[in-house]
Amino acid sequence: MKRRTFIAGLGSAAAWPVVARTQQSGKIFKIGVLWHAANEQQEAPFLAALRQGLMEHGYIEGKNIELLNRFADEHYDRFDALAKELLNAKVDVIVASIGAAAIAVKRTGTTIPVVFVGVPDPVREHLVDSLAYPGGNLTGFSIMTAELTAKRLEFLKHCLSRLSSVALLYNPNGEVARITVEETQAAARALNVDLSLAEAHAPDELKQVFVTISQGRPHAVMTAPDAMLYNERKRIAELALVHHLPIIGGGNAAESGMLMSYGPDFPDVFRRAAIYVDKIFKGAKPRDLPVEQPVKFNLIINMTTARAIGVTVPDSLQLLADKITE
Repeated sequence: MKRRTFIAGLGSAAAWPVVARTQQSGKIFKIGVLWHAANEQQEAPFLAALRQGLMEHGYIEGKNIELLNRFADEHYDRFDALAKELLNAKVDVIVASIGAAAIAVKRTGTTIPVVFVGVPDPVREHLVDSLAYPGGNLTGFSIMTAELTAKRLEFLKHCLSRLSSVALLYNPNGEVARITVEETQAAARALNVDLSLAEAHAPDELKQVFVTISQGRPHAVMTAPDAMLYNERKRIAELALVHHLPIIGGGNAAESGMLMSYGPDFPDVFRRAAIYVDKIFKGAKPRDLPVEQPVKFNLIINMTTARAIGVTVPDSLQLLADKITE
């Protein structure tokens, strides 16, 4: 009986959380985070979600972790220098908020573990060998954004029965710009909808882009999956409202004023990224952690916006919604 107690004691000691051992040893893990926006305020919902996820696993800033946040201000060419800055700071793991950030870290040749978030196609971007077996020092979360454009167009068609023309707002410099355009064009042909393309390279172009879109008189607008466009979702929603244009975006963009949005819950994805950070701190290798894909997609409808632009949302579509916001 004593032998069993002794063995059980050994097992309990081996299972002590790394956080507890870290606190005893005084080690503070350094987590470098590469953000695409300009500052903490712009990344607030995602930074808060990441912090929440870390706290759920026992990691508290100032006690056992230090967050080193670096911001590219939508200038993706800055990621190379920012990645090197984090490596020089001797971080223990890097969280990359978009594919361009993860690619920049990979270019350095470092072996430091990387957890990427919000990468549409990590295999195509050569970040991992496969979703099931990443094979290197990078893993994380794919969000399948390009494939969702057809579904968003279907929701627009459902909402606006006479829909025959749509403008696709996209960033040609985005990670999945080409495939998004192709997917949307194919979906538009299938639904007998005329599709026009509207390019926005940077936030300061959006106002004029919406003037151009409005001149083309489309029945509605779709936003393509892109970090810059998602970060500007509130401004885009306001511009669509000014021009009286129904608009659908990704993630939870309807909560920022768009008529509808459909896609993964982005803050939740950042919260879940902490799971992989925790596993890595406990000894797991990124190559052994499969890339996760979203399992739940939310359709959100903003009824305040609908009333403001004179759109009557069918009851059948409201019943499909995961959330209706006022």
